[in-house]
Parts: sequence; C-alpha cells; structure tokens
Amino acid sequence: MSKVYVSHNTIVSSLGYDSPSVVQKIKDGRSGLQTISDIKLLDQPICASIVDTRKLPNIAKEPNLEEKYTRLEQMLLVSLGNVIQASQIELTDRVGLIISTTKGNIDVLDHDSPFPRERAYLAELGKVLKDFFGFKTSSIVLSNACVSGLLAIAAAKKLIAQDCFDHVFITGGDLVSKFTLSGFNAFQALSAEPCRPYDKNRSGINIGEVAASALITKDNTNLAEESVVILGDASCNDANHISGPSRTGEGLYRSVKLALKEAKSKPEGIDFISAHGTATLFNDEMEAIAFNRLNFQNTPLNSLKGFFGHTLGASGLLETIVGMHSLHQNTLFASQGFEEIGVSQPINVIKKTEPKPMDTFLKTSSGFGGSNTAIVFKKVSE
Repeated sequence: MSKVYVSHNTIVSSLGYDSPSVVQKIKDGRSGLQTISDIKLLDQPICASIVDTRKLPNIAKEPNLEEKYTRLEQMLLVSLGNVIQASQIELTDRVGLIISTTKGNIDVLDHDSPFPRERAYLAELGKVLKDFFGFKTSSIVLSNACVSGLLAIAAAKKLIAQDCFDHVFITGGDLVSKFTLSGFNAFQALSAEPCRPYDKNRSGINIGEVAASALITKDNTNLAEESVVILGDASCNDANHISGPSRTGEGLYRSVKLALKEAKSKPEGIDFISAHGTATLFNDEMEAIAFNRLNFQNTPLNSLKGFFGHTLGASGLLETIVGMHSLHQNTLFASQGFEEIGVSQPINVIKKTEPKPMDTFLKTSSGFGGSNTAIVFKKVSE
C-alpha cells in the first residue's frame, strides 16, 4: 500500500486561529482555560475554554456571516477553509470530506437560538460544509464519542487505501454547551479548576471547544513541513460500560497493540505518547494500566487537556496536529497541570517542555461506550 500522509492543518481555539500560534502558546505554557460564570450554560462557575467567534477571520468574505452560520459552523468554515486553500487541491470527485463531532450544532436546540431546530441534525452540518466549499461527494459525518477526531484520520486513510479518494479533508469540532455541561455535571465529573491529568490532586474534567482540520493524502508533493506518515492504526471496543472504561484497559491495550503491529513498531520505537488524559479517576487509571501492559511505562507521555480542556469529538484530531508540530520541532510539550503521579501504575508524564530528537509518536483516544483508537505517526523522510 502506498503511504498516506497527514499534511496541512489549522486549529481554531481559545489560544488562536491557526496552528503555529496555538502550538507556540502551548510551548510557552499558556493555557486557554478560564473560569466562566454563565447561567445560560450552568448554574455554577465552570472552568472551560471558549472560542471568541467575534474575532474569527471572515473566510466567506461577506458581511453578517454570524446570521447565516452557527458558531460551530463559523469555526469549522475558518479552519477547513484555510486547509483547503493551503493544499491547492481542486475539489473533484476524488476528494472526500469527513466531519468528526459528538454533538454538532446542539446549541440550536436552546430556546433563544435563531436557527431552525433541524440544524441540530448532524447530516445538516455535513451538508452546510459540503455546499459552502463545493465538494462533489457527500460528506461523511463521524460521531463515535470522544474517539471521533482520531477515528476520522483512520477512516480517511482506509478510504484512500481502498482507492475511494486520492485526498480526504477532515474537520472536527464541538462546543461548550448547556447540554454537554449538564451531562458531565450529572456524572459529578466537572472541575471548577484547570484540569490536571494523571495528577494526585486532580479534581475532574474541563470542557473546551475547538475546530481543527487537516488534509489526509497519498500525494507527497506540496506537503506541509510538519507532515507525518500514518504507519498503523486500530480501534477496539472494550464493551465494559456506557460511560466507564475497562478497569484493565483492555480496549486501549488491544487497539495500541494492533496499531503497533501494522506499523511494524515496538514500544521502544515510540518517542512519545499523546494520550487521552481527561483528568478523571477512571480514565487516567485505565490508561496507566494499559500503557504498563504495553511496556510504555518509561515512554514520555502528555495530555493536552490542560491547555484546551476536553474538546470531545475534535480532541483526537486537535491533539494529533499538536503532536505533528511537536515531532517537527523535536520538542516534548509538558502535560499542563501535572505535578505528582496520581495513578496506581508508573507512567512517564512530561513535566517540562524540553527538546528531544524524535521521529515517531503514538496518539490514543478513548470514549464513552468503550471506544478506543490508536494511531502511530512518523516524520516524513527527507
């Protein structure tokens, strides 16, 4: 099979509206999380990252964009538009579009939304983006809990390998909404302070919003300098519980093991792990157990949730993009908020951003319903 690459990319987040500026703030240790008091979202203060859509560049070059498109759509249009422009690829019937999200335009169900309730259907979100940019093929909306963003990369790779497309654009996004916050609050999982993945004193999860986009392609011309090759991927469901992960890390263990097998790689060949790390007791413990079963206890590992919060269906894509830049810059990024180990098994959580020659990284995601996805990425050879 020919190589498949992850190339041009754009992050729209509370830390900025393009990947280089967002990555630089991560490198500088700046978090986009802040305390928010808004009774329209929740009847108590929350810690979250919110995108200021009023400052978004107008990708449509037309007035009153906010009257035609929802907040999420505006974020996705900017992110995806920048990637399409950078790629210089004509949108023929050999070009696909995948959208990853958990709840999409869930905010239009609020009583004061100016948009019709039908806009909340995920298929409608797919149609809006397809029509705006003029894709010739129908969009694929992938909604598989919090692995959606990473799974979209794996799905794009497979579509290219099966000769369905030559290129696939993927874009992912989710909002900080009343619906989402009330759900996590019912689990008593929300933290009013910045989250601290794997830390002894962590107090729960933060929710964040973001739009992230990338090009998946088999064409090795006009690649972005931070591009990576997809060496191997796998997804496994641990079938443990609707919201609780396997206590033995079985699904994550199997997905990583299979991804390594396809990549023809061993644990010692992985330079760092970009982990899921939600800062909840069950998730962090499950990951620590799985990584130890895989002999990854000494491999440098980080979670980016301390910078963005948990961005749900976009998290895997967002964190892959940051991982690509980390690899390109030969720099390990610190796991924001971590000070003292708070899981039962030893893991090598990165405390300080520092340089390190690197070639390969592993990205993992886990989500409700027992879903787990893992992908191994490698620098593009010079």
